[in-house]
Amino acid sequence: MKAFSKDDDTSTPPAAIAYILGGYFLFAFLDTSGKYLVLSGLDPLFVAWMRFAVHLVIVVLLFRAWRHPGRLRAQNLPAQILRGIFLFGSTIFNFMALRYLQLAETTSIYFFGPMVITALAGPLLGEWAGWRRWMAIVVGFAGVLVITRPGVGVFGIGHVLALGSMLSNSFYVIMTRRMGARETAESLILYSALAPVVLLLPTLPATASMPPDAWHWLVLFLPGVFGAFGHWFLIKAYQRATATALAPYPYLQMLWMIGLGWLIFSQLPDGWTLAGAAIIIASGLYIVHREHRLRVKMRAGLDSGAQELAKKL
Repeated sequence: MKAFSKDDDTSTPPAAIAYILGGYFLFAFLDTSGKYLVLSGLDPLFVAWMRFAVHLVIVVLLFRAWRHPGRLRAQNLPAQILRGIFLFGSTIFNFMALRYLQLAETTSIYFFGPMVITALAGPLLGEWAGWRRWMAIVVGFAGVLVITRPGVGVFGIGHVLALGSMLSNSFYVIMTRRMGARETAESLILYSALAPVVLLLPTLPATASMPPDAWHWLVLFLPGVFGAFGHWFLIKAYQRATATALAPYPYLQMLWMIGLGWLIFSQLPDGWTLAGAAIIIASGLYIVHREHRLRVKMRAGLDSGAQELAKKL
């Protein structure tokens, strides 16, 4: 297999595309199974705890933790815990939001996350966005307003919870970017599940409930399976291509969410949701395009600078 260069934004092997599509396909089923369980009467906290408990078991088995304990060692344990809390916040807010909203609605609001990350990357990571990307963020926020329509009786607790999920995930991604150079991929995926499992143990006596039948028991285990293998697929994808090269593909999740919402819950998004989603996706793709162009210009500038230096030596 041809070696992948992190500096090559144009290198997008088919395997990387397959992994990224597979990961978000599994995430679509994660949300669908979570919504199904919550609507069946199970407590969202218990469903979220089970999602991370199963995830944790699979990760330990997948990475054979007993053979390579060094790969799972945390360099900054408090940061790993905080990152895990943000991922849990994203999950629990999402499961709670799905009690009120369609799959396509929560996904559309979630797609605003990359724009929030672009805005937060300035003060938190020192990666400041230019005015064009800020305009794309404003346009993307307009798409969120189209979906939620505050002031006309549509905006409700479900939208608040979906926004909370999106914000939690944005901070989770920011922390992942900050910690990625110091922590191993194995430790990042392990502690993102371990922290919620341990911290939520005291809530189980009040939230745990027995599923009514074998089918619901099976579905209760599925979110952890989908989550664990979904995150593993993402790791494999980003080992083969840059985040910029893969950025457009997660937006295809909207198609799967619409299809699953129709098949499982007999729900189809209205025109406002589709219009808002289109605005958000277009804004997100513009930011991806802009960041790619800026990265190409920076490399071209470095290359020309190196050539001028070589002439002087």
